[in-house]
Amino acid sequence: MTTPQPHHLHPWVVERRERVTFGLLAFAYRSDPAPTASVLAAGQLADRLGLDAFYLGDHPARTTDPWAMLSALAVTTERVRLGTVVSCVLHRSPVLLARLASDLDHLSAGRLVLGLGSCWDAEELAALGLPMPPLADRQAMLAETVAILAGVWGGAPFDFSGQHYQLRQAAIAPPVQRPRPPLLIAGAGPRVTLRQVAALADACNVGPGVGSVAVNTPTDARRAFDVLRRHCRDVGRPYDAILRTHYTPWLILAPTEREAEAKLRRYYPMGLNPEQRRSRISGTPEQVAAYYQALADAGVQHFVVPRGDPAHSGYDTRGHVDREHRGREALVLMTIASGRA
Repeated sequence: MTTPQPHHLHPWVVERRERVTFGLLAFAYRSDPAPTASVLAAGQLADRLGLDAFYLGDHPARTTDPWAMLSALAVTTERVRLGTVVSCVLHRSPVLLARLASDLDHLSAGRLVLGLGSCWDAEELAALGLPMPPLADRQAMLAETVAILAGVWGGAPFDFSGQHYQLRQAAIAPPVQRPRPPLLIAGAGPRVTLRQVAALADACNVGPGVGSVAVNTPTDARRAFDVLRRHCRDVGRPYDAILRTHYTPWLILAPTEREAEAKLRRYYPMGLNPEQRRSRISGTPEQVAAYYQALADAGVQHFVVPRGDPAHSGYDTRGHVDREHRGREALVLMTIASGRA
């Protein structure tokens, strides 16, 4: 069951409601001989180039740990927001997550964006020696985690007795951002996940995939946001209190179409499967800007743009996304570290 949190309008949301912003997400391949150095370099580049945020996924069985990397970046960057897209609630206990998040928010002087998800990767959970509960249980664990975060950051010893977690007299020093860092929940499930966003979070995060939860097109985005709007109305939350974010599985940029196609072949020598054809974005800066413009017109306010293989960086581009329906043009920095073929 989703218990609505006390409603507040997070300053992080207010600052981004009238402009389109971009964050870079990076991960290091297993073949990278210096994965930690590559991820740190990507985060520092995002800071220097003026991107709004730098994100890491949560796949510790496969690549660098996000909380270790983001902590290092917290003390080697100055202004870029640092976040998880997204941290799997099964990987750590809620109290440990509260500790890691609060510590990172202090290290970064209040720059954490806390992204949470109910987990999807059964193979990784098996590699970590963790069970993969049914989806309904994982969604309930996410809701209980949010409640526990609020409780242990509340300034007094906190007891909790839920279906999945029980704790006594837990208290964690609160983060810099109060009442909490901005909370993002990933997924576009129309019945449960988007209702959890409306009741519990400061941002949604939707993106390409398969089935009813996929947001592959601007039409899909409008449909998902309409569902979110209805859930906000049902829980008594202003729709504009939720920042609408979008995740691109992988962006491949090059100065020309021919170079973009060559780069795509390098990363996918056997070609793309149907899911990859829907979700991999490849092209020139002008072509890619058109893709993001269409999604911005559909209501997306913040883009999470992953860049795999941060060891191969070097190409950057600036694109314009304008918001005519807001009555003005917004210049959007879209600088993506991308490898040359």
